[in-house]
Amino acid sequence: MTVPGRRSSTFSRLLRHGFTDPSAAEQLLAVPELSALRGDSVLLDALGATADPDLALRGLVRLVEAQPEAERQTLTGTLLAAKPFRDRLLGVLGASEALADHLARHPRDWQALVTYEAADLHPGVAEFERCLADATDPVSLRVAYRRCLLAIAARDVCGTTDVAQAAAELADLATATLRAALAIARRAAPDDAAQCRLAVIAMGKCGGHELNYVSDVDVIFVGEPAEGADEGKALQAATRLASHLMRICSETTVEGTIWPVDANLRPEGRNGPLVRTLSSHLAYYQRWAKTWEFQALLKARAVAGDPELGADYIDAVSPLVWQAAERENFVPDVQKMRRRVVDNIPVAQVERELKLGPGGLRDVEFAVQLLQLVHGRSDATLHSGTTLDALRSLAAGGYVGRVDAAQLDEAYRFLRAMEHRIQLYRLRRTHLVPEDESDLRRLGRSLGLRTDPVAELNREWKRHASVVRRLHEKIFYRPLLDAVAQLTPGETRLSPKAAGQRLEALGYADPVAALRHLEALASGVSRKAAIQRTLLPVLLGWFADSADPDAGLLGFRKVSDALGRTPWYLRLLRDEGAAAENLARVLSAGRLAPDLLLRAPEAVAILGAPEGLEPRGRDHLEQEILAAVGRADGAEQAVAAARGVRRRELFRTAAADIIGSYGTEDSPRELDPGALVDRVGRALTALNAATIAGALRAAVRADWGDTLPTRFAVIGMGRFGGQELGYGSDADVLFVHEPREGVDEQEAARAANRVVAEMRRLLQVPTADPPLMIDADLRPEGKSGPLVRTLKSYEAYYRRWSLVWESQALLRAEHMAGDADLGRRFIELVAPLRYPAEGLGEEAVREIRRLKARMETERLPRGADPTLHTKLGRGGLSDVEWTVQLLQMRHGWAEPGLRTTRTREALAAAHAAGLIATDEAQTLEDAWVLATRVRNAVMLVRGRPGDTFPSDGRELAAVGRYLGYGPGRVGEMVDDYRRITRRARAVVDDLFYGS
Repeated sequence: MTVPGRRSSTFSRLLRHGFTDPSAAEQLLAVPELSALRGDSVLLDALGATADPDLALRGLVRLVEAQPEAERQTLTGTLLAAKPFRDRLLGVLGASEALADHLARHPRDWQALVTYEAADLHPGVAEFERCLADATDPVSLRVAYRRCLLAIAARDVCGTTDVAQAAAELADLATATLRAALAIARRAAPDDAAQCRLAVIAMGKCGGHELNYVSDVDVIFVGEPAEGADEGKALQAATRLASHLMRICSETTVEGTIWPVDANLRPEGRNGPLVRTLSSHLAYYQRWAKTWEFQALLKARAVAGDPELGADYIDAVSPLVWQAAERENFVPDVQKMRRRVVDNIPVAQVERELKLGPGGLRDVEFAVQLLQLVHGRSDATLHSGTTLDALRSLAAGGYVGRVDAAQLDEAYRFLRAMEHRIQLYRLRRTHLVPEDESDLRRLGRSLGLRTDPVAELNREWKRHASVVRRLHEKIFYRPLLDAVAQLTPGETRLSPKAAGQRLEALGYADPVAALRHLEALASGVSRKAAIQRTLLPVLLGWFADSADPDAGLLGFRKVSDALGRTPWYLRLLRDEGAAAENLARVLSAGRLAPDLLLRAPEAVAILGAPEGLEPRGRDHLEQEILAAVGRADGAEQAVAAARGVRRRELFRTAAADIIGSYGTEDSPRELDPGALVDRVGRALTALNAATIAGALRAAVRADWGDTLPTRFAVIGMGRFGGQELGYGSDADVLFVHEPREGVDEQEAARAANRVVAEMRRLLQVPTADPPLMIDADLRPEGKSGPLVRTLKSYEAYYRRWSLVWESQALLRAEHMAGDADLGRRFIELVAPLRYPAEGLGEEAVREIRRLKARMETERLPRGADPTLHTKLGRGGLSDVEWTVQLLQMRHGWAEPGLRTTRTREALAAAHAAGLIATDEAQTLEDAWVLATRVRNAVMLVRGRPGDTFPSDGRELAAVGRYLGYGPGRVGEMVDDYRRITRRARAVVDDLFYGS
C-alpha cells in the first residue's frame, strides 16, 4: 500500500521537475527494470533537465527493457556513475521520439554515447566514413547512419556543439553516406563502375555545410567515360550508378529511410539527363541557365565519387557564378524569385512557416547570397557556401553593418535551432512551427526556455522573425545593390590605373585630382575605407550623370571628411533607401545645396529617411524655432538657432527640389514642373515666416520680456505673400502695430521701430548661415515713409493717398508673423483696395499699363537679352504676373476664386470664370513656371541669385540638367525658353495691353 503523504511528495517532486503526467511517471519509475535507479535523486534531476521529462522517462524504460539481462545492469550503472553520459542519453530521449525508437530497436547503440574523446567532439567526414565502413547494404547503412545521427543529436541537445557545428556535422555525415551509398552501388554493378568516372556535387544546405536533421540532399551528377570507354555507354553506366545511389538513400526499408536525394537542380531539372559530362554542363550554363541556377551553384561542393572530376567541375562553374550578377536584371530577378516563394506558401501556413515565410530562414539566406553574388565578383573573401561564414565576411568587408550582421547571425541561429528541434522529434522533414501546446512546450524547453516555455518561445520567435524581416527588407531591396551589379568587375575595383581610365571615360575634367580624392577616401584597411570602396564605383557613375562630376566628387570627399568619425554616415549611404544616390545628385547639381550641407554635414541624414525630403509645414517650423529661441541665452544666440533651423530646411528644400527634378533610378520624377515650383515656394515661405517669427520673439524678449507694449504683425508682400519665393528672394514685408490699452502711442511707436530694427539686424548678422533679407520698400510712401505704421495710419493713408500700384502690390498681402488678429484686420482693411467694387476704372487700367511699360524700359539691366531675362524680359515673370493681377483687380469683386495671393491659383480661377481661353491660360502658366524654375536653377547652380541664364558652359549645362535637358541639349533648352516666352508675350499683349 502506498502511503498517501509519500505519494504526494513524489507527485510534487515530479511536477517540480517538469513532468506533465506525474501519475504515469510514478508508474514508470516503479517498473522492476528501474529498481537500481529508483532511489537516486540524480535521475529525476537529469530527467527534469530534458526537453520533455515524460518522453525521456518513457524512452528510458523502453531502452532498459530492451537490454539483454546481462547488459541491463551495465546500462543502469553507467547512468548512475557518469553524468555526461546520463545527460546525453536522457537529452536525446527527451527531444526525439524517433531516436528513442531506434534505441529500442538497437538497444546496444546507447554505447555510442558513453565516451567522447576530445578528437570526437567535432567529427568530420573521415570519422563518419569509419562509422559507416561496415555497412554493406541499404539496411545496415540506415542503422549505421542513425547511430551517427544519435551522437550528433546528443552533442547538439547538450550544447557540446552549437547549431552551426551541428549543421556542419550533419552535412559531413551526408557526405560520408553518399560515399558509402556509391560504394554499395559500385559493388553491385562493377562493370558500370569500370566504364565511367562519376562525381557527386552537393548543392543547397549539404553543399553549404549547413544541413538539417531531415532534408532532401540536393546533388548534381557529372560523368565522364573511363579511359578507352565509349562516351554514350559510359554515361548510361554512370546514370545507373547515380540512380542506384539515389534509391539506396531514398527508399524506405524496415529501418525507415535516410533522406531523399534530389537531383532536380541539374540543368533542365527533372526533364534533363540525370548525368551529364562536364562540357555539357558548361554549355548549358553558358547558353541557357537562368539567374536562380547560378545562385544555387554558389553552394556547389564536390563530395563523392571521382575527386578530380569533382574538382574540375567546381573550377569550371565557379567563374560563372561570380559573373551572374552582370546578367541583365539580375538583382530584380533574384528579388522576384524570393517574392514568388512567399506567394506560393498556403495562406493557412504562412504564419507558421519557419523556413520560407516572411522573417524566416530563407530571408536571411537570400539576402546573404544576393550580397555575395553582387560584391563577390571583386572580393574573393565572400566566396563561401555557408550562410553564417558568408555573413561574417560581408560584415568584415563593410558590405553589411556589424550590428545588422550580429542581429542576423543571432536570429538565424535561433531559427535554425527551432528548425532542428522540430525535425529531431520525429525525424520528419517539416519547417512548420507546431500548434499543439505540448509540442510547443517541448520545443521551448529544448531551447533553454523554462519559466513559461510556450510564451517565451512565441515571444523570442516573433522577435527574431521581426528582426530578420526588417533587415531583409533593408538589405535585400537596397537600391545600391542593383547599381553595383550593373558595374563590370573592373569598375568595382578602384585600382589607380583602372580608376583613372574610368574617370576619363566618365567625363571627369581633372582625373588626376579625382584620383587623389578616391585614394584619400578608399585607401587603407579600415572598415570605413572598405565601405567607401563599395560605394565609390557607383557614386562615380552618378556624379558623371551630372554637368560637373568633379564638383560632386570633391563635395563627397568634403562631406566624408567632415563626418569621418560619425558611425552612422557610411552606414546610411550603404543601407538606407536611395540615400547614396540622393547625395550624389545633390552634391553634383551646383553650389547652393553642397554649401548648405557642408556648414552642417549631419543634415545628410535627411537624404536617407523616407520622409526626410518632405517639406516641414509652417506650424511645425514655427514651433521648433520658437522653442529654440526660448532656450537661448540672448537674442543673438536665439536668432542663430533660428537661422540654423532655416539653413537645415533650406537644404531639405533644395535637396528635394533637385531630386524631384532629376529623379533617381529608384524613384523617377513624380511631380510635374508646376507642382515642383509650388512645393519650393510654399516650403521657402513657411521657412521664412517661421524664421521671422523667431526673430520677432527674440527681439521682444531682449527688451520687454514676453509682452511688447504694442500689438505687432508682419505682413508678407510680393513673392513672400504669394508663397512663391525662390531661393534668392528677399522677404517683402509691411510692419503694422497697434498700441495696447493704456500705452502711449509714441511709446508704442518707439517700441515697434526698435523691434523692427533689432529683427533686421539679427537676421543679417554675419554668420556661416545664409542671411534673411527683409525688404519693406512696398510700404506706403516707399523708402520715404515710416517703417512701421499703426493700423489706423494705414487706413488713413490708403483712404486718402493710395496709388493704383499700391493696390496692385496689396494683392499679395498675407499675414506671416506676430499678432494673428491684427494681421487679419489688416487684410480685411486692404480687401477693398485690391478687389475694388465694380472693378478698375479705365484710367486706373491705363495707369497700370503705363507703369508696366516704364518698368520694361527703365529697369531691364543694360546689356541684358530681353528674350532671356526671366523677371523683366519678354514673356517672363513680370509679364505673366501683371497680366494675372490686372484680371484680379478688374474682376476679383465678382469672382471669389480670383481673391488669392498665388499666381497659378488666380490664373486657374480666371480660366474657370471664362476670362481667359484655355490655350492662353496654359501658355501663361508654362512661361511662368519655366521662368521660375530657371531662376531657382541659377541659384542652385551658382549659389547666388540671377535672372538670366549663366554664361559659363558647365553652369549652363547644370541648369539644363535641372530642367530635364540631358547632355548636349543646352541649345534646345534656350530655344525652348525663347519659344515659350514669345508665345506668352503674345498673350500678354492681347490681354494686358489690349493690342
